[in-house]
Amino acid sequence: MTADRKPVAFGDMRGWIDALRAEGELKDINALVDWNVELGTIVRVAQGAGTGPALLFNNIKDYNGPNARSRRVFAGSMSNYRRMAMVFGMDPDTHPRELVKLARNIMASTIPPKIVETGPVKENILTGKDIDLFDFPTPLWNRADGGRYIGTYAGCVTKNPDTNVMNVGAYRGMIGDKNRIPIYMYRAQHIGHHALAWQQKGAKEMPIAYVIGWEPTLDFCSGSPVPMGVCEYDVMGAIRGTPVDLVKCESHDLYVPATAEIVIEGFLSFDPETYMQEGPFAEFTGYIAGERMPRPVVRVTAITHRNDAILRGTVEGALPKSYSENSMCSSIMRSAIAWNVLDRAGVPGVTDVWGPPVHGTMNLNVQIKQTYRNQAKQVANAIWGSSASHVRYKHVTVVDDDIDIHDYAAVDWAIAYRVNAGENDIVIMPSTFGAGLDPSTRKRDRNIALFGSGKWNRVLIDATINLDYDPDPDFGGNRYPPTVWPAQKDVDAVAARWQELGLGKWKPD
Repeated sequence: MTADRKPVAFGDMRGWIDALRAEGELKDINALVDWNVELGTIVRVAQGAGTGPALLFNNIKDYNGPNARSRRVFAGSMSNYRRMAMVFGMDPDTHPRELVKLARNIMASTIPPKIVETGPVKENILTGKDIDLFDFPTPLWNRADGGRYIGTYAGCVTKNPDTNVMNVGAYRGMIGDKNRIPIYMYRAQHIGHHALAWQQKGAKEMPIAYVIGWEPTLDFCSGSPVPMGVCEYDVMGAIRGTPVDLVKCESHDLYVPATAEIVIEGFLSFDPETYMQEGPFAEFTGYIAGERMPRPVVRVTAITHRNDAILRGTVEGALPKSYSENSMCSSIMRSAIAWNVLDRAGVPGVTDVWGPPVHGTMNLNVQIKQTYRNQAKQVANAIWGSSASHVRYKHVTVVDDDIDIHDYAAVDWAIAYRVNAGENDIVIMPSTFGAGLDPSTRKRDRNIALFGSGKWNRVLIDATINLDYDPDPDFGGNRYPPTVWPAQKDVDAVAARWQELGLGKWKPD
């Protein structure tokens, strides 16, 4: 664990908002904004390539009256690395490489939650005819969306009925009507494993709860591939350095953060007769995805919320020059998880792992110190054999330790001059499970209702120097010729004259 880390418990989402405002990382938007398309458009354009501010919308059309149950929307808080460093208790200017290294330890650490009697999330308890999801200022985030998505950056709580271990995941949820939420989920995800376990016990539905708005560790961990059997609340405790205070739901025995803004309780039905039309949605791929079709529905049985509740939401989908919160978080957490997978698999010599945010680690770069030939293939096999690769790590590029994997140009150069397709440097792993939202796969193969998962043909790009090549005496016994970079003594000599030559201050690297 990094010595400079000072764990931070913000208390709730309002404490996080205050911390962001104090650091100049938050923009309050007080002008009137329409929840219908305009708000989502503002968030998407403002987020930039990991450069945009967190946004708090304080004046939303149709939700700014004196009797509004909820009048504000908070978005964008995890869309840059400065704010992610704040979540980890690190200096805001910490390099993403160090955040990945830190996340490797944090994601494997736990501090169990603490059960408390009550909390601010119980200030308002709605049941029966008082339940109306439209009381909350849920945006139509994108014009192409199939509806208003209230579950965008919510923590979706379920539990294994055999072990009672809870899981907090991120699964998109659309408002179907005032008390029903159709959701998009995979059978291969933890929620799918839980659903199967309940069905095997003869249950017709499963308890579920959406937690909307809490500390940023909820956002970070709910989208992380935390190992099966480990509760995300435990990992949140490790990040914040203190247990998460949980209260029991009103409708069932799931537990939720006591200081959450909004909790939507209900039961997920297994009966196809109860399914509702859901989708499409502007998805993490940067494309509209998940065609409109019948999907499982959450029957809402209670809503609890704080006074003047703030709705937490986000736009999904990363594009060049517009990186979503999830893609930024994924670049850290999924890089860390992949590194841990490699360690557990016994792959030696891994010196760095990075999945760039523009695609949220769909492509994964791994830097290694080669000690034997075909080591890159071991890297790919270990990654792809892990459940963490279900919707990520489609393409794996492995480079030597002289290549900076945070520098796209360096990786591209390695691919250009160290890859020889005729020497098995390009390897295709056909017909594996994958993301059902990926538009590069055939439409039929994206049908998760039919197949339970998407279908990917994965690719390894081995951009390491080929150890099958013979050492060459012309290259000083190396397998590759030297690069054109000057010898260090020549660089040092020039550096000593840099200012004399009128070239300004010497800038190494």
